[in-house]
This record gives sequence, C-alpha cells and structure tokens, in this order.
Amino acid sequence: MVYSLAASTLTVAAPLGCDAAPAEGAEPTAATTRRPSDVLVTGADEEMLVLEVTEANKVVVRLPRVEVGQGVTTAVAMMIAEELDVRLADVDIPLADARAKGNQFTGGSSSVRSLYGPARELAALARAKLVTAAARRWNLPARSLHTRNTKVIAPDGRSATFGSLTASAARITRPAVSSKPKPASRHRVIGRPTTRIDARDIVTGKAKYAGDLAVAGAKPTVVARPPTLGGKLVSVDSRVARAMPGVHAVVKVAGGVAVVAESFHHAFKARDALRITWAPGPLASLSDAAIRSRLRAAVPRLGNPPSGSAQTEGEFEFAFVSHAPMEVLTAVADVRAGHAEIWFSSQTPMDARESIASAVGLPSSKVKVHVIRGGGSFGRRLNYDAAIEAALISKAARRPVKLMWSRADDIRHGRMRPASHHRIRASHARGRVVAFTHVMASVSESYEGKGLSAQGSARDGVTPAVAPASGPLPSDSGLYNFGRVSGDSGSVELAMPLGAWRSVDSGTMRTAEEIVVDEVARSLGKDPIAFRRTTLRNKAVKAVLDKVADAGDWGRTLPAGQAQGVAVHEEYDSCVACLVEIDATDPKNPRVTKVVMAADVGTAVNPRGLEAQLMGTAIDGISTVLQAGLHIDRGAVRESSYADFHYARQRHAPLRFEAHIMPSRREPGGAGELGVPAAAGAVANAYARATGSKPRRFPLNF
Repeated sequence: MVYSLAASTLTVAAPLGCDAAPAEGAEPTAATTRRPSDVLVTGADEEMLVLEVTEANKVVVRLPRVEVGQGVTTAVAMMIAEELDVRLADVDIPLADARAKGNQFTGGSSSVRSLYGPARELAALARAKLVTAAARRWNLPARSLHTRNTKVIAPDGRSATFGSLTASAARITRPAVSSKPKPASRHRVIGRPTTRIDARDIVTGKAKYAGDLAVAGAKPTVVARPPTLGGKLVSVDSRVARAMPGVHAVVKVAGGVAVVAESFHHAFKARDALRITWAPGPLASLSDAAIRSRLRAAVPRLGNPPSGSAQTEGEFEFAFVSHAPMEVLTAVADVRAGHAEIWFSSQTPMDARESIASAVGLPSSKVKVHVIRGGGSFGRRLNYDAAIEAALISKAARRPVKLMWSRADDIRHGRMRPASHHRIRASHARGRVVAFTHVMASVSESYEGKGLSAQGSARDGVTPAVAPASGPLPSDSGLYNFGRVSGDSGSVELAMPLGAWRSVDSGTMRTAEEIVVDEVARSLGKDPIAFRRTTLRNKAVKAVLDKVADAGDWGRTLPAGQAQGVAVHEEYDSCVACLVEIDATDPKNPRVTKVVMAADVGTAVNPRGLEAQLMGTAIDGISTVLQAGLHIDRGAVRESSYADFHYARQRHAPLRFEAHIMPSRREPGGAGELGVPAAAGAVANAYARATGSKPRRFPLNF
C-alpha cells in the first residue's frame, strides 16, 4: 500500500512494518485490494517511509535507518531516482529521528531488502501524480508526456520542474498514468555502479558525525573507568581534578567517574588526575585459559556416528573480538527537568529512546533522539551504551554534555563478539558424507543486578537491544548434501559486555564448517572445489563457486609456502564464494596476496557499494583469522587500541582484490554481512594448505 498524505506539497508514504506478506490462502481485505491512490491520510504515520517533492525541486525521504558507512542512503537515493526519473543530486536522504512506533532497525543485512519495494512504489506514485499535474496544466494527454532530470517534458519540448508541479500534484487522487514501478528491463540507475552520494562530504569533512555537532552548551566529557570488567567504584578524591583549569564538573556514574570540561584535552587531563580506588569486577580471577576450559566443557556431546562410517573431526576456538569502528562512540545529551534531547548514531533508536527515558526517569514522549550518521559500526551501534551514559551524566551535572568514549574505553569496556568453542564431525562412507554434526558453546552475557548503564543496560532492568542470533545452526540450512545434519549448543554465562558482531553466529560457525569441508575433501582424495561442486545443493552457490574458480585461476602452481583456499556461504537470500591466495612462507607472518569474491544477491542496487561491502568482509576475514582478537587477563581486556588489537592494515591487505556480481533480476537479498564467513573460511583454508597444518584456534597468533 502507498498513500497520499494531506500536504501543501506532493507527499506520499508507504508503511514500513515487519514487511510480512499475507498468509497463504488468506482472504483479501479492503485495505489490500484498494487502489493506493484512493487513500488520503491526514497525517504522516510514523510507521511509514515518506517521500516529499519540495518547491525547491528536491526529493526528500527521511530514512528510518542509520547510515554507518554501508551506503544505504545511496542505495535508497538510487531507488528513488530510478522510479521518479530525477537526478541523483536532487535526492536528499536525511536520517529520521527516533519514532514512537514502526521499524527503525538497521541490521541483519535487511535495509535494502526492506526498502526496495516501498521506496520504488513511493517514487512511482509520485511520478504518476506529477505527470498528471503537468498534463492538466498543458491540457495534453498524460501518456504523451515523459520525465527526465527532475522535470516533466511535453512532446513539443515544454518542460516543468517537479518543484513547480508539487502543489497541484498533491491534490491529485487518481493519476492518469500507471503508478507501478518499472520492470527491471527498464532500469537505468538501479544496477549501475554509482559513487556514494555522500562521498565528497566525507572526504572533505563536510559530513557531520556526533563528535562534530555544536549543541549549545554541550561540554566535552570523558569517564574514568575501572581496570577490570564490571569493577566498582570504592572511593574517589577529585579535589585536584576539580581545581584544574577548564573543568566544569566531576560526577559519579555507574561505570566510573565522569569529568565535564571546556575541551577534551582538559577533560582527559583532569580524568588522569582523579585518585580512585576500585573494587575488582566479578571476573578478576578469570583469564583466557580458564574461559577456554569452561567453553570446552560446555559443548554438548557429539553422539555416536553412523556405523560403518569414517570420521573427519575438528575442534575450533574463536577469541573475543572488538567491533572497533573507526569513529569512537560519541553522544551528545541535554537532559532537563521535563525533557531530554540526545544526538548519537544508533541502529536501534526506538529501543534506545525507551531505555534512555527509563534511565533518566522521564516518559518516552519527553525524550527526543536524533539519529546521526556513524563512522562504522559492524553491530556495535545496536547497543547504546554511550547514549545512556551521556544522558545520566547530563542529568547529574545539570548541563548538556558531549561524551566521548576513547578507543581504550570501547575496546576494554565495550561490546565484543563472544568467544566460542566448536566440535564438528563429518561422517563419510563410500565417498560421500552421510552425517554432519556441529555442536558448540559460546560465552553469553550475564549481569548481576541492575544499573550497569556504562556497559549498556539502563536502570530499572531495561536492557538495550542486541541483534538476534542468525537462527539455527547454519548447517541446518542445507547448504551441502551431507545426509543427516544435526547440531546443538551450550553456553557459559559471564558478566561481560557482549554484542552482535558482523555476521553474528555465521562468522564463526560457517568458518569452522568450511574448514572441515576442506578436510573431508582431502581425506577423500578430492579437490576442494570439485568436492563442493558435487555436494552443494543450490545452483546459485555452485555458480558463484565456479566464478571464483575461473576468475581466480584455481589450481595454478604456486611457490612453496603459498597456496589457495576457498569457501562459500549462503544467507539472507544471497550467496557468496571467496578464493584467497596466501603467502605463508613465514607461517608466523602470513600475508593474503589475492582475494577473488563472487556474490549473487539478486538485484544489486549499487554494484559499486556491494563491491565495497565484499572488500570490507575480506578484511574482516583476514583480520579475525590471522591476528585480531581480545585477550582476557584476570578479568581485564588486555588490548586497548589499534596498536595491540591487530586489525588488518594496509600492509596486510591483499595486493589484488576482485569482486564479481552475478547478474539477476530477482529482488535484492542481503549483502552487508554475507561475505564474512566465506572470506574467513577461505583465509583459514589457504593457510592450512600453504603450511600443511590444521588451524584450530583463531586468530592464529593467539
């Protein structure tokens, strides 16, 4: 359904709920059978995606998602430009504030999928109304007119900008031309590699992040935090800090002691001058070895294999991993007696609004959350730790604040991908796998008590959103024809701040499975790609595998210590294959030299954006397999910056990267998280073949 909204300019809206289709066999209702243009709504429903054509000849869509570098604003602008025949430069995609209801969740590779239909339908209806308005103005048949470059054009060459028609188009209830979206065969914008609409703003510094905001009276703020996870403040002597130049306030918060100052320099200097006594956190006696031991013990039994079968087995360990987005967590908060206003980057702004309101003791209707673009996320901004903390500091200090978590703050006290332990057994007989079992255990979050707002939980027991796990074990999706597939999971509860990390469960589970697939092929004396070709169920997965094998010259001769590796993954109605070449001549310092990826995501709205997403997942795979992880030492995270949290840098990036986008006219699938498992699995398999080893603990340098 697409609706016309009562407005002085052309404004149309489409609902954005759960995007659920009617149940099969259900009787159609009046709402589902009525023509979209028959409906006139008297106010902009919060659950809708709303498009407005302004008198300035701009098309504005206030997006109920967040831009964190994934390019969703560009993709939506392309959808609008395609159907409305406007110049991309005339499309403005600001981010919507937190709403009271509807769907503002950004995650699960769902944004393009959920917006593809509504955005195109909105633009198609707006175009039909604008053409009809021009036809009435010129007294010409509407079907004789066409649109181009944000104008309606008559056969005799006359033209009218959309802005000049917007008021009259708003009064049209029944367009004289079709309001259906174009067929894929007529697409001229969708599917064309396009530079991001915000690229120039980003590289010139015009793009604004939370740290760039100049909110009246908001002063730079930092927090002194305990040395261990969940450590408690015992006492603080703040006399020296309070007397330092530029210091406005020192206040206690659940996670430590906050300093509000004239500049971040002043704030950090005063923070370091605080004399604090801390009580150790609940994990003070726990380190990596003990956590790994607990995880190993929590993994369910594999059970008995089929009689008469041979076994290929493996146990795999994955370390904790920080999200470490390039932009550190920052939030601006202005909490007053009767209302609050917060500015920050959030993937879950509606949940954040409720939690902030509960934390500061206000009704949610009195809390306004402005969603700001983010400099990376990878799942980190699903949680709103910094926003809750900023609101509590603002309330305690009785003034607006601009809170910044330092890099060390976020790595040592922020969310992280949980550590996990996996056991996998592939049973094979007569040259094929007859049973496949994957059991695992991961660390799960367990906080004792309430009020741990600095770690992401609001007061009164309100817990911030964490993206749901990706469902049952990925093996259960039937990627391979492996006979009886089964799995089970256990958990170890620890008081740690965990969060969904890009690709969530699949990033570890499918990585381990793809390693075992290679080892099964080896035990059966088969080439890894040839073996996959004979066992993959989905033709689309076989096609992306064949593409990387051909483009990557699979099987070519490489010097000793170098090798190729491959892996595939299927999720989000999409699939991907990755081929990697690695130089492990020095096994302790391997270098991925080449990455070739192929993806089938249905309609790729912006192939250039998809290529960037795949490139990012390749770096994620290289990093988390080879060198990036977090150590826990006596209840504390050892790492504190990029200096010791070893994410891939330029010298670790592949010398050559290729992305091949498979042609398709079906609707888009998900892409943002898709490539991580395939990239990680391919890196691990390449390393195994280059070194003749069986990698079992990741990252390899742990």
